[in-house]
Amino acid sequence: MSKVLVIGCGGVASVAIQKCCQVSEVFTDLCIASRTKSKCDRLAAELAGKTATRITAAQVDANDVQQVVDLIRSYGPDLVMNIALPYQDLTIMEACLTCGVHYLDTANYEPEDTNDPAWRAVYEARCKEAGFSAYFDYSWQWAYKKRFAEAGLTALLGCGFDPGVTQAYCAYAKKHEFDTIDTIDILDCNGGDHGYPFATNFNPEVNLREVSAPGSYWEDGHWIEVEPMSIHREYDFDQVGRKDMYLLHHEEIESLAKNLPEVRRIRFFMTFGQSYLTHMKCLENVGMLSTEPVEFEGHKIVPIQFLKALLPDPASLGPRTKGKTNIGCIFTGKKDGKDKTYYIYNVCDHQACYREVGSQAISYTTGVPAMCAALLLLQGTWRRPGVYTVEELDPDPFLEALDRYGLPKSESRAPALVD
Repeated sequence: MSKVLVIGCGGVASVAIQKCCQVSEVFTDLCIASRTKSKCDRLAAELAGKTATRITAAQVDANDVQQVVDLIRSYGPDLVMNIALPYQDLTIMEACLTCGVHYLDTANYEPEDTNDPAWRAVYEARCKEAGFSAYFDYSWQWAYKKRFAEAGLTALLGCGFDPGVTQAYCAYAKKHEFDTIDTIDILDCNGGDHGYPFATNFNPEVNLREVSAPGSYWEDGHWIEVEPMSIHREYDFDQVGRKDMYLLHHEEIESLAKNLPEVRRIRFFMTFGQSYLTHMKCLENVGMLSTEPVEFEGHKIVPIQFLKALLPDPASLGPRTKGKTNIGCIFTGKKDGKDKTYYIYNVCDHQACYREVGSQAISYTTGVPAMCAALLLLQGTWRRPGVYTVEELDPDPFLEALDRYGLPKSESRAPALVD
């Protein structure tokens, strides 16, 4: 029997909450909290009578440590699931430490005020030291490891699909399939079609900043940075077909490079259609992807935040989206002295997800792993004092839970690389 506080009520949070309610013998009580309480009330009302889990709703500004502390103290949860924005990771982690509560999130820290001079100085120093200029940076959260360990608390970072499941795939490959791993290519293929000329499948601000930033990958013990979208591959994916992929920097590479130091090269590729790339380039050229505030009719606005308000809400894409995702990892290495290639992946159907939980597969593939990680933490399987990313933990119970709750793994030959 466990009480869980979920901060966030967007598409991913909605999936995670509904999946928690399917395991009501563990998730006996849930409190849904966000800045807009009416959204939480609506979701709680929709679930009323459909689950044995007792659900309440609350309002909280997750940027305010004291508000989060007050909510945790009033509700008394065993775990806080942070399924809000990565900007709020540190605020919620601080509140969990203050209150003595375990913590879990789905994406790693990204500062919101990138124009603050103090933050900018630290960020630029870290970029110079690391050798790449990604917005996302685990080091801010890793700095909490000693404090969580001394408090006897667990913090699980990046428990979505990528990051999250892809790291579990890496741990699984190391544990069961290889003596040594030489290369890892993470392939995130979304074969879905929502019918809009341009929209993003998750938070537009995070998504557009991610794909417009320089690409980078880990090779031979250091980072290699390249121009955005400058490395292209085309793969023929199981149940999806041929898709164009582009190399991006992605956060799980940072932790995999740290925790699997023997791996020579780690890269991340994501699919993008030509229409998406054309729209994004036009928006970038006119400054709409900028994070720098501009003056407009006496008001300061951040262009990318204004653009976010104009684009379709990712949570609204569910009923429109058709097709499937195929997300997995290709490994090369050695087993019993012989060269080996191994591919592990998941295929997820957008329309099947919508029928089950009212969301498209991008939200589903993030929300289900969050619930499964929370389940393992609450049951004690993944409860270790300190701060951890998924590849540091035993992958077997996590992948078994994913099999059971909607994201089964597949293993086969790697998808064909099209010339």
